[in-house]
Amino acid sequence: MRVDEGKAYSNIVIDRALEGSGLDNRDKAFATALFYGVLERRVTLDWVIGRYSKLSIGKMSPAVRALLREAVYQIACMDGIPASAAVNEAVELTRAMGQKNAAGFVNGVLRSFLRDGGAIELPQEGKDRAGRLSLAYSVPRPLVKLWENQYGRAELELLLKAMGEHPPLYIRVNSLKTTAQELLERWHEAGIEARQVEGVPFCLAVAHSGAVEKFPGFAEGLFHVQDLSSQLCAAALQAGPGMRVLDVCAAPGGKSFTLAQWMENKGSLLAGDLYPAKIKRIEEGAARLGVCCLCAGVRDAALYSPETGSFDRVLCDAPCSGLGIIRRKPEIRYKPLEELKGLPALQYKILETSAKYVKDGGALVYSTCTLNRHENDYLTERFLKEHPEFQPDPLPEWITALAGKEQGWQMTLFPQDCGSDGFYMARFCKSGRRGENRGED
Repeated sequence: MRVDEGKAYSNIVIDRALEGSGLDNRDKAFATALFYGVLERRVTLDWVIGRYSKLSIGKMSPAVRALLREAVYQIACMDGIPASAAVNEAVELTRAMGQKNAAGFVNGVLRSFLRDGGAIELPQEGKDRAGRLSLAYSVPRPLVKLWENQYGRAELELLLKAMGEHPPLYIRVNSLKTTAQELLERWHEAGIEARQVEGVPFCLAVAHSGAVEKFPGFAEGLFHVQDLSSQLCAAALQAGPGMRVLDVCAAPGGKSFTLAQWMENKGSLLAGDLYPAKIKRIEEGAARLGVCCLCAGVRDAALYSPETGSFDRVLCDAPCSGLGIIRRKPEIRYKPLEELKGLPALQYKILETSAKYVKDGGALVYSTCTLNRHENDYLTERFLKEHPEFQPDPLPEWITALAGKEQGWQMTLFPQDCGSDGFYMARFCKSGRRGENRGED
């Protein structure tokens, strides 16, 4: 209910709830699976409930709606849960949550579902392909249509399927302190199942994570958590020792930490973000990892500060809709698309501001963790048209090859490509050539 009604972040809600729950590890695992499962399958669950309820989902109280979703999910999608227990618990919780008058309604809906077999049987494929895919993969129909229109039918179902799978946990090994092989050996001795990601330096994939803070080497700063796509983005900037580098939207700091490691802790790395609490988190992470070339500070990425100077490399990882990470934060899929329409204007402003910091001969990388062309390639192609002093610059070939793409200056990563989050990156170089009528320095 906190996620659905209060628009809170799922990972923060579940972590705080479990922290004070007093549950043992087994029950915590069950609660987590139920919590995320209901969030991920909400579209499908609501369709099922709607078949057995005379009252529409939208007219139910938040508590009743949540309890029906949880019960149907337990009955249809979880092994080892007696159907009668799921029904009885839902009815008891209806009373406990002050919804006593709805107890009979909840019982009736769930009993009707059980009489039909208690299984989710989707309608046969008909003319409404988007509607069928929405139910099958529990992605709202408007988002299904958006992806179909932007990326095509061939990519669509692969994308929807991948977005419903459990994502790997990726780790960036701190190359300032250790090697991937040394860390793997320590983890294997501790019974942690992990592997090196082929072709990606210092990247490990962990099968079953648990609390990473308890992994061997965490307190020593031997690694930090960072998705594969984010690691590739940092590598695409090609920052090196002695360079002056700017990360304009740095929080929570993962890309900055990886950039510092590519720089071998030599040079100057400026990391900015809008919120002081996030800057503190970056500073704490840098201290744990032993990163000393990084200076973090509060700054608005949309406002240009000439006194900051120019940089060899600038990373503009813009705030975005997050449609590429719904495997990790399932509630993002339910954002009304109308709420996202203002983002490209902000992103473009931040990209233009970031470009002002790039020195002649320097490079700029723009990136997002979303799959929406209005925030990605439509935006960067506009940037190239309006800024002739910048040219498209090929991404490193090993990065594009890893995702099975042809080498080019921009790339969209889908989860089905190489197991990463959905992601976009584009690389530009500044030649110093100015537009004839731009009138800029």
